Amino acid sequence: MIKIKPLGDRVLLEPLSKEELEGKSKLGIIIPDTAEKERPEQGRVVAVGDGRRDENGKLIPVGLKKGQRVLFSKYGPSEIKVDGHEYLIAKEEDVLAIIEK
Repeated sequence: MIKIKPLGDRVLLEPLSKEELEGKSKLGIIIPDTAEKERPEQGRVVAVGDGRRDENGKLIPVGLKKGQRVLFSKYGPSEIKVDGHEYLIAKEEDVLAIIEK
């Protein structure tokens, strides 16, 4: 198994499967019929980079943690495939919200 460590303020996301997303409509979110053909917009944080540096060189840590369920911008992340699994690498700014239960 390959371990992936994002660099800087990037996060490694695992897109949620169709089965994991089916509960969305119970929360009042309408899912269009074309959603199956589109890239998922929700995922689980698999790994987090150390953070970015400000103008003075101070490290600003990423505000996300492994295991969190998040909502991210549709076209921001880059797709990668490792050992047959699909992942997304996104900058912290591409993550729009943390989904809490």
